[in-house]
Amino acid sequence: MPVAASAIYFLNLRGDVLINRLYRDDVGGNMVDAFRTHIMQTKELGTCPVRQIGGCSFFYMRISNVYIVIVVSSNANVACAFKFVVEAVALFKSYFGGSFDEDAIRNNFVLIYELLDEIMDFGYPQNLSPEILKLYITQEGVRSPFSSKPSDKPVPNATLQVTGAVGWRREGLVYKKNEVFLDIVESVNLLMSSKGSVLRCDVTGKILMKCFLSGMPDLKLGLNDKIGLEKESQMKSRPAKSGKTIELDDVTFHQCVNLTRFNSEKTVSFVPPDGEFELMKYRITEGVNLPFRVLPTIKELGRTRMEVNVKVKSVFGAKMFALGVVIKIPVPKQTAKTSFQVTSGRAKYNAAIDCLVWKIRKFPGQTEPTLSAEVELISTMIEKKSSTRPPIQMEFQVPMFTASGLRVRFLKVWEKSGYNTVEWVRYITKAGSYEIRC
Repeated sequence: MPVAASAIYFLNLRGDVLINRLYRDDVGGNMVDAFRTHIMQTKELGTCPVRQIGGCSFFYMRISNVYIVIVVSSNANVACAFKFVVEAVALFKSYFGGSFDEDAIRNNFVLIYELLDEIMDFGYPQNLSPEILKLYITQEGVRSPFSSKPSDKPVPNATLQVTGAVGWRREGLVYKKNEVFLDIVESVNLLMSSKGSVLRCDVTGKILMKCFLSGMPDLKLGLNDKIGLEKESQMKSRPAKSGKTIELDDVTFHQCVNLTRFNSEKTVSFVPPDGEFELMKYRITEGVNLPFRVLPTIKELGRTRMEVNVKVKSVFGAKMFALGVVIKIPVPKQTAKTSFQVTSGRAKYNAAIDCLVWKIRKFPGQTEPTLSAEVELISTMIEKKSSTRPPIQMEFQVPMFTASGLRVRFLKVWEKSGYNTVEWVRYITKAGSYEIRC
């Protein structure tokens, strides 16, 4: 469901209306008074960015010293509303030289009204691309004297950009060396029991691209996803090749992807924007390859001593390695003294977070470094309460490894001039929420 905004207000920190636009007649003009009375004056601005007052909902966000408030009278998509605010602010900054504050709004209120009429129609978001809007709203904003951002020049061929299907890329791009950089970045989210059984595990990933290609190229990306391989084998009337396939969940694409072709052929075809952009996002819940296994053993020796033993095994290949590995092992607040023995890296006690912090700068694959620590506690008269100990947390980054098993099978670039292209592919796996109960 789209936003269907009834009104949008720009307020300063005192609650004064700097500028506003009413898109529907289902709310009154005094809605801003309800926002001031029930939200601003009660100092509840930081509690929740969505509030219901009467029969209306208020979505608000603070940018610099300005509050942007969207008022809706029906059930609306909150995420879409905040996405609209973020994109609108980026648009205003491109006109104002990179600044967006109360002074910028006061100096450019005529331009803002013109933009508000273009980017939202009857409460529904429209095109918010600065490159497109600058083709027919050519008025320049009053730039901040402190802005160092150069003025963006409008691109030619306005008719194609405004009405054509490729509004995210301009024609006439020329590069001496045509290159495509492809990064697959994944974050592993894990919750493991103290006995090594996985309680919760998933992978969230994104494919980032950086394109420096001449002309108007057409790209086709092939992955080892199950549905795509099955569709390809059906179209070619041949059995699918053996090998690991994965099932992608919750896939979202950049607007440049041809969704019609994806639905029919299950191939990711697109005309890419120039420069860096996020091609797609996905999630994996089955068949996750965990990069590390952690086996903790914590023994309490009386009321004033603890013995901590942690073994960390890297499951990925021996020729690979992880970077910036940090293991945080929680200890009681009344810790007085610690002593360590580690087979790799360095360890210390951080009193600010009540953790033993073990750092390994370079962690090779198929190795099992261990940490042994003795913890001395301050003796207290308070009876110890049985409570669950916080989990061990890990941070890491593993280049050229994907926890989901996702691989790029091919990346084809076609352009009518027939130039040669250099493709670079990189895989990176990071820790999202990697926790092990102890």
